[in-house]
Amino acid sequence: MNAIVELKNLNKTIKGKHIIKDVNLSLYPGQITGFLGPNGAGKTTTIRMMTGLMAPTSGDVMIDGQSITKNYEKAISQVGVIVENPEMYKFMTGYKNLQHFANMHPNISKQRIDEVIKQVGLEKRINEKVSTYSLGMRQRLGLAQALLHKPKFLILDEPTNGLDPAGIKELRVYLRQIAEKEQVSVIVSSHLLSEIELMCDRIAIIQNGVLTDIREMNQPEESYYLFDIQEDASTILTENNYEFTLDQSIYKVKTERAQVPEIIALLAHHKLAIFSVIPFHESLEDQFLAMTGGGQIDQTNQK
Repeated sequence: MNAIVELKNLNKTIKGKHIIKDVNLSLYPGQITGFLGPNGAGKTTTIRMMTGLMAPTSGDVMIDGQSITKNYEKAISQVGVIVENPEMYKFMTGYKNLQHFANMHPNISKQRIDEVIKQVGLEKRINEKVSTYSLGMRQRLGLAQALLHKPKFLILDEPTNGLDPAGIKELRVYLRQIAEKEQVSVIVSSHLLSEIELMCDRIAIIQNGVLTDIREMNQPEESYYLFDIQEDASTILTENNYEFTLDQSIYKVKTERAQVPEIIALLAHHKLAIFSVIPFHESLEDQFLAMTGGGQIDQTNQK
């Protein structure tokens, strides 16, 4: 599968500070990528360079084969963007807002406007003034606006800010449909790690301007189970070659599901009381904190 977007050796220096350092990243059609990092890690600077709002010091961003630095108009014609809460003309209807935006692009038909309205579920309220819209509805309208010109690349920077749980879920569903049905490549920058975990196919983590990790969300994890045992089981587990860690009375044992009954039988044979056994799943939040060292930021980089 060919990448829609390629960040190639991207660097940015501002006032003598090396903010972004040799970032390489490929983004693919039909895939949602979460872009994560602590505050000041370089997410916003990278997104600005993706959209041409900031020129890289060196390196380039290729969008559908076009350079953002050399062929800006062609490259940016394939990009749709939502930055936090989209701003609209509140005195106009949702439909008039979309018409106004459509006039800025060639060949956007009334049929295409109606198509995106249906796609984001605004048919019943599209002819009402935006001033009457909830934040979730304005977010839907912003998404419709970003999709009008059929971009191949969609950038969302903190798109769930201020949304209630229902609005967040709606946005997640729409993004998944857009990515899969229209084969759009989507990148989402957000601090809501639980939402990124549900929404994204993979994540890219940036820290102190360096892309430190790219991982698929559906990669099989190592399997762990938590055993609550009030007595000392360390010797028994060690002698039987089980890897584990101990936190108070909770033994975190690395094992497959099929081996759990064997471990229970082993411990019961030694007359140890087992109060509970539960599978352990490491959340994206736990993984993120482990990978970023708790989100500490190098004081030399403050962008």
